[in-house]
Amino acid sequence: MDGQNIYQPQTPTPVVPVPQVTPSAPKRRSPKIIIFILLGIVLLSLIFVAVKFLPKKTAGGGEITMWGLWEDEPTFAPLIAEYQQQNPGVKIAYVRQSQQDYRERLTNSLAKGDGPDIFRFHNSWVPMLKSSLDYVPASVVSPADFAKNYYPVMTSDLSSGTGIVGIPLMYDGLALFINQDIFDKAGKIPPTTWDELRITAKALTQKDDQGVITQAGVALGKTGNVDNWPEILALMMLQNGVSLSKPTGKLAEDALTFYTLFSTVDGVWDDTQPPSTVAFATGKLAMYLGPSWRAFEIMQQNPSLKFKVVPVPQVTKISQNQPGTTYATYWVEGVWAKSNNKKAAWDFLKFLSSKDSLTKLYTNASAQRQFGEPYPRTDMADLLKDQPILAPIISQAPNAESWYLDSRTFDGPTGINSQINKYFEDAVNAVGSGTPASKALETVASGVSQILAQYGMIAK
Repeated sequence: MDGQNIYQPQTPTPVVPVPQVTPSAPKRRSPKIIIFILLGIVLLSLIFVAVKFLPKKTAGGGEITMWGLWEDEPTFAPLIAEYQQQNPGVKIAYVRQSQQDYRERLTNSLAKGDGPDIFRFHNSWVPMLKSSLDYVPASVVSPADFAKNYYPVMTSDLSSGTGIVGIPLMYDGLALFINQDIFDKAGKIPPTTWDELRITAKALTQKDDQGVITQAGVALGKTGNVDNWPEILALMMLQNGVSLSKPTGKLAEDALTFYTLFSTVDGVWDDTQPPSTVAFATGKLAMYLGPSWRAFEIMQQNPSLKFKVVPVPQVTKISQNQPGTTYATYWVEGVWAKSNNKKAAWDFLKFLSSKDSLTKLYTNASAQRQFGEPYPRTDMADLLKDQPILAPIISQAPNAESWYLDSRTFDGPTGINSQINKYFEDAVNAVGSGTPASKALETVASGVSQILAQYGMIAK
């Protein structure tokens, strides 16, 4: 019956005449039925077009709240808009938080059940937040790919239990800042070992007739006015082979004593000096140790200061092509384990952590300040090889180490950094006042062991 009109009358076959009977009209479909059929066809066509041409909601739907810390909303806004265009079912609210009491506000928010879906945390906070952190799904990045794409220190810091608990969008670590005018005037070159740094610091220190320091060689030996002293002391100990979770023995004693020599013996820095960042910015300090973001403070205070950034010194000389050991201190993006939108949150972080998005974030940040945050990915290191401040920091990132000695993490008085910093601070001050390093470190080791035990860690 294909193509045949079943309602078309056919030519009758001759038959014996019979009485005439008026045939009834053939049954026709109701106009309403035809209209419904046509409407159904149109609706199906519209659905087909929508499915084929509208953006696919690969991340599911929902509203995501992201707590940031250092970056302004304009830095993330273009990427949020791009992601939302690709995933129209997802709405993302970026909320920049104040650094004051940040960790306490974050943990309180999570404990009350109204925490953000995505939040920034310091690499040293994993022991404090591990119960609130969701594991990175393999569909976002597998553990093998994470180890391949990110610096080793990040795999070490962010491994907890059976997986990785965060994705970094940046990296930072210690570097040595030198005053170019002071070095050029004295005909000095940047030191590459701690012994060279000590000799150079003494040569560049100037004092008046009363013995007051008018130009300091390096900001070391104290805690009250040496910014980033916890990271610096940790670096010295790690480079000397010390286990910071059990900082006893000759190697630890030597490192602690060496740190204090710059004030107790060499006299290149003392309590009369202003905070080291201020001293360097005003041109009265020849050498200063800090992470990349300190450059913003320095340039803001003194835009005309000529300074250079070089890799941190090592215990002994190393070959030119070998990265030395530095100390890492950086921030990470995590997803709340109890979030109702974990799938979309991780999908958004997968988008943000791509090379293309990281490049855009760096460009957006650079439009507001001198440079963006250093890339965390090993396959993006070459993009910063000509950046004068970041290149030396990235060059040592492959050998970076970290621990729970960190300054300005704003983890509150009960935070792991604040508690451990206090024990080491007391030790530095005690040795500076004549207490043997061995005795000072006994107290440190006992205190550190107790703090680590609070978070289920054993001092090794």
